[in-house]
Amino acid sequence: MLQPKRTKYRKTHRGRRGGLAFAGGTMNFGEFGLKSLEPAWISARQIESARRAITRHLKRGGQVWIRIFPDKPITHKPQETRQGGGKGAVEQWVAVVKRGRVLFEIGGVEADMAKEAFRLASHKLPIATKMVTRDGFMETKDKV
Repeated sequence: MLQPKRTKYRKTHRGRRGGLAFAGGTMNFGEFGLKSLEPAWISARQIESARRAITRHLKRGGQVWIRIFPDKPITHKPQETRQGGGKGAVEQWVAVVKRGRVLFEIGGVEADMAKEAFRLASHKLPIATKMVTRDGFMETKDKV
């Protein structure tokens, strides 16, 4: 699964998730993209699960770009632990996704194949997404 090799600080603040994505909102690599419609934290497991769904449907044809990276550590304290004693241990890594961020891109495949691959991937993600093209015409919403 994806996670940083090293970070400046082991644990971070939670932060805010609202607003629109200024960076990463446009298509850069492929012809089709999967864009987020909501802000969320997407875990490394969810990213990997969506990537597998896409590549399995494409049957190793075309090319897939993952446009998000889980670089935020999420900590948890053990169950039935008293308060105090500092912040908990790092349990998982998440990518902070804002509304309008392109999550995945696909190139070298037909439109209907890309649409089905993104539909399967959207079921693995905790947010509503839509498929966009480089031209911006074919947009389909898929609420999960």
